[in-house]
Amino acid sequence: MTTVQTTSNTPSQALLDSVNGKTSTTKDSVDTAQDRFMTLLITQMKNQDPLNPMDNAQVTSQMAQLSTVTGINKLNSTVESLMSNMQSGQSYQAANMIGHSVLVPGTAVSTTGTGGYFGVDLPIGADKLSVAIKDSAGTTIRSLNLGAQEAGSFPLKWDGLADDGSVAKTGNYKFEVTATTAGQTVAAESLNYAEVMSVSNSTSGVKLNLSNLASVSTTDVKEIF
Repeated sequence: MTTVQTTSNTPSQALLDSVNGKTSTTKDSVDTAQDRFMTLLITQMKNQDPLNPMDNAQVTSQMAQLSTVTGINKLNSTVESLMSNMQSGQSYQAANMIGHSVLVPGTAVSTTGTGGYFGVDLPIGADKLSVAIKDSAGTTIRSLNLGAQEAGSFPLKWDGLADDGSVAKTGNYKFEVTATTAGQTVAAESLNYAEVMSVSNSTSGVKLNLSNLASVSTTDVKEIF
């Protein structure tokens, strides 16, 4: 004669683990979780104590738990799919920027004897805009007075000369931007000018890999050429 083991009306640990997704480190599909839940629930009902059976409230509560967990799993899967598709779309769009030059936040400018490009972003217009180009020691070798400028981002060109008219040494330099209106300093952002060499995906989104070895987000781009 086969002995039937009875249980109390408290949900089994296996059932609770199933509902809470603890049975495996591998993510199961929603359908598999539902099948497993129903199998465990039916087994529990078959083996319940006849003198102290589960009531409707308990069954309803457990079904509600399954519904909640299933809904969350489906929502997570949908969001992950949308994010993956969105990042793929952004990658394809960003790939069109390869070979183009961009202005992105930065303070570097280089010269091989003929100067180089850089840029400035002004949230509001300025009566006076000046740029100081400095060598590695922090000494200003060239001061550019650019007069009044309207709001917006725009590229600028350094001719590669120092203030005394001599040609600056080949290499990398820094520049500082100062903008004023009615004698008051206003916000101004320095911009690097570089070419987009490639595009890559990262955990933080799509990245543009530039000719100056910097890697920036597509949202950092102020202007494309």
